[in-house]
Amino acid sequence: MASYFLGIDVGTNESKAVLIDAACRVVTFASEGHSMMNPHPGWFEHDAEEDWWGSFCRLSRRVLDDSGISPKDIGCVGLSALGCDCVPVDEHCNALCNAILYGVDSRSHEEVDWLTEYYGAEVQERFGHPICSSDISPKILWIKNHRPEVYAKTAKFLTGSSYLCAKLTGKYTIDKYLAEDFMPLYDLEQNCVDQEHCHLFCRPDQLADVKYATDIAGGVTAKAAAQTGLAEGTPVLVGTGDSGAEAVSTGVFQPGDIMVQMGSSCYFVYLSDHLVEEERLWPGTFIIPNVYATCAGTNTAGTLTKWFRDEIYSDLKDAEAAGGMNAYAAMAQAVEHIPAGSDGVVCLPYFAGERTPINDPFAKGMFFGLNLNHTRAHLYKAALEGIGYTIAQHFDILEEDHLPVKKIMAVGGGTKNRVWLQVVADILGRPICTAKISFGAAFGDAIMAALGGGAYHSWAELEQVIEPAEIIQPNPEAHEVYQRQRVIFDALYQNNQALMHLN
Repeated sequence: MASYFLGIDVGTNESKAVLIDAACRVVTFASEGHSMMNPHPGWFEHDAEEDWWGSFCRLSRRVLDDSGISPKDIGCVGLSALGCDCVPVDEHCNALCNAILYGVDSRSHEEVDWLTEYYGAEVQERFGHPICSSDISPKILWIKNHRPEVYAKTAKFLTGSSYLCAKLTGKYTIDKYLAEDFMPLYDLEQNCVDQEHCHLFCRPDQLADVKYATDIAGGVTAKAAAQTGLAEGTPVLVGTGDSGAEAVSTGVFQPGDIMVQMGSSCYFVYLSDHLVEEERLWPGTFIIPNVYATCAGTNTAGTLTKWFRDEIYSDLKDAEAAGGMNAYAAMAQAVEHIPAGSDGVVCLPYFAGERTPINDPFAKGMFFGLNLNHTRAHLYKAALEGIGYTIAQHFDILEEDHLPVKKIMAVGGGTKNRVWLQVVADILGRPICTAKISFGAAFGDAIMAALGGGAYHSWAELEQVIEPAEIIQPNPEAHEVYQRQRVIFDALYQNNQALMHLN
C-alpha cells in the first residue's frame, strides 16, 4: 500500500496542493496565485494552459521537492478546479481560447434568453432550474455563435477538472456532480451523453464520459510525468469541482450539513437525503453516493474585498508590499470598532451581477444611507454585511422548504477574517464552525485520493478523520440589528431592479 496521497485544486485566484500520509495528516502544502482576466464587461476568463495546467505542474513539483518524498510513493492523485467553466480543446487537449469562467461570466445572456424561450415549459425538466449564467451549455452555444473558428476546431468541451484529468491521463472524463452543470447535454440517469438533446450545442463525441469523482480515470502518462514530476502510471481520480471538494474537506458528509464557502465568490452545498425541488437554487446529486446536494452561488465575496483592498485601501496594500501588516488583516482591524449595521450604511454587493437567489446578471452594486460622518471603514463593514445578507437569503429558502440545517461549516479564504465570520454568524443568528484543517479543496482532493487509492474503504470511515476547529457563536443583540437592516437590504434590490437594467 502506498504511503502518500496528493491533492491539487485550481481556484479562481489561487491554486493549492496538499500532500498527506495514509492517516490524512498533512505532510506539506504549497500554493500560488494567478489572475482572473476581465477583458470586457461581464467577461471573466483564465488562461487554461498557464493558470490551470501550469500551476498544477509547478505545485506538483514543489510539494515533491519540499517533502523529499519519492514520486513512486504517491498512491493516488486527486484534483479539483473551479466549476461551471468551459474550455474548448483540440485533439491534443490544447486550449483553443481562454476558459470562460463560472456564473460570474455573463456573456452568454442572449443564449440564456434564447434557450429559455426555446425550451419553454420544459426548462425545469431539462436544466433542473431556470437557465442561468452558471450553466455550461449556453457557454458552448456562445462559442458556436461568436467564435465559429474555435468551435470548428474543438475536439472536446471541458470543464476545469476534466481538462486537468485529461492533461494527466489522456482520458476525457467528468464526474456526475459536475455533469449537472452541462444539462441538458447528459442523461444522468444513464450516466451518458444525451444524444437527443445535445444536437443544439455540439456533437456527442465532443463531451467527456461520466464517472464518479473517486473513480480512477487512468494513470499519469509519460508526458505528464515529465511535466509534473509524478511517476508514470500513478493513479489519478476523475476529480470534481472545487466547492464539492471543499465540502468534503470540512466533513460535510451528512444530510442537514451545509458548507458556506467564502472564497472569491460564495458557494453553498447543502446535503439532503432526497432530491430537493427548488428552482431558485441548483438541486442535484453529490459526490457521495445516495446523498443529494442543493447548491447555490453568489458572484462576489473575496472579489469584493479584493476590490476594496486595491481601490479603497491601496495605502494598506502598499504598506504590506513594503513589509507591513497583511492588507486584509489591517482592513479587518480597521472595522472592528464599526457597530453592527455600519451606522445605517447598507451595501448591495452585486458588483458583478448576481447568481442565486436573484439570478440577475444585470444587478448592480450599491451603497445606501451615506452621510458625512461615514468613513471607508463603514463602507467596508457594510460590504461584509451585504455579503452576509446574501448568505442569509439562502438560509431563508432552506427554511421555507422545511429543510433542517444541522451543521454549518464555513470554509475558504474569508474565514481568515474573524470580523467577517462574526458578521455572518450574527446575521444568521446561528453558530458557525470552521474546519481544523483549513487547506480547503486541495485537502478534500487528497483525502478522496486516499479513499480512491484504497487507504480507506468507505466514506463513513473517511469521515472520522475530519474534525472542526472552533465554533463562532452569534451575538443576539447584533442579530436584532441585522434583522431590522435586512428589510432595507431586501427592498433596495426590489425597488431598484428596473433602474439597474437600464444601464
